[in-house]
Amino acid sequence: MGIVRPLKGAYLLTAMLIAVLLPLSLFFALQKPVNIIVDGKTIHSRVFFASKVGDVLEKEAVKIGARDMVEPSLNAAVKKNCQIVVTRAFKVTVIADGQSHDIISTPVSIKEAIKLAGVSLGEKDIVKTLPVEKTVAGQEIEVVRVTESQVTEKRTIPCGTDRTTDDTLERGLTRTLAAGKDGLAMQTIRIIYHNGQEVKRELVKSETLVEPKNRLVAMGTITSVSRGSHTINFKEARYMEASAYTYTGYRTATGRTPEVGTIAVDPNVIPLGSKLYIEGYGYAQAADTGGAIRGDRLDLFMEDRSQCLNWGRRTVKVYIMN
Repeated sequence: MGIVRPLKGAYLLTAMLIAVLLPLSLFFALQKPVNIIVDGKTIHSRVFFASKVGDVLEKEAVKIGARDMVEPSLNAAVKKNCQIVVTRAFKVTVIADGQSHDIISTPVSIKEAIKLAGVSLGEKDIVKTLPVEKTVAGQEIEVVRVTESQVTEKRTIPCGTDRTTDDTLERGLTRTLAAGKDGLAMQTIRIIYHNGQEVKRELVKSETLVEPKNRLVAMGTITSVSRGSHTINFKEARYMEASAYTYTGYRTATGRTPEVGTIAVDPNVIPLGSKLYIEGYGYAQAADTGGAIRGDRLDLFMEDRSQCLNWGRRTVKVYIMN
């Protein structure tokens, strides 16, 4: 009889443990692991088999906005190792026709976002936005309206130039032997507009109404001329406008004291140091510059003011010797 009592006590203890552990085991057995991915975080949870997705989110205090997307859906049954993904809706701005349209949605394609904004997209319209496949928070999408028109215009066809040589003319000089004549064309132009502003013109078609006629110009070939008893060998001759100046107390741009034969030039036309022969003036050297001496201009040094006034301003033939 002494042995029976301990056995009864052991059985009773075992029965009590089973009574406690069995419901506890069933409690855990009837739950399953679930992962919730929301706002860049992963929440680990366990729920009963009978739970729905909405119940899990409510249990974990995850609030769902009206336009947020939940996968699986809120009414879907939770499965073992289920992964619930909550994608938050955000604002995207669509700009078109001078107006801004805000939409709240989860990530969608650019075209879908434009459609959600109630904006129609023309075949040639341009969409300016970020280089992404789907929208992102705060994104701006601009729709540039592209329209076209065509106009017909008469356009001048500039005449060209045909050249020949003239052995009686100095190199660098030309003589027009026959005047040219511009032609006329009828052109069809396509004009492209972005949001009503012209951005480009394209030639669609051109029809010649009057053919242009080229002018004929003779090019000089002579590189040597005689002036009195002197023979002048030169590289090039040209007509230039010449004025005159006298001593002002300053040295020339090359540091020399000016004297007869010193002239001011535009160094972009005649390099400093060049030797020249100027009809009506004589031999000279480019040794000075001047603020008003630009292009085919010369300023010739003379000994006194009266000579300068007498010279005035005239066109002269200039032989550039080196």
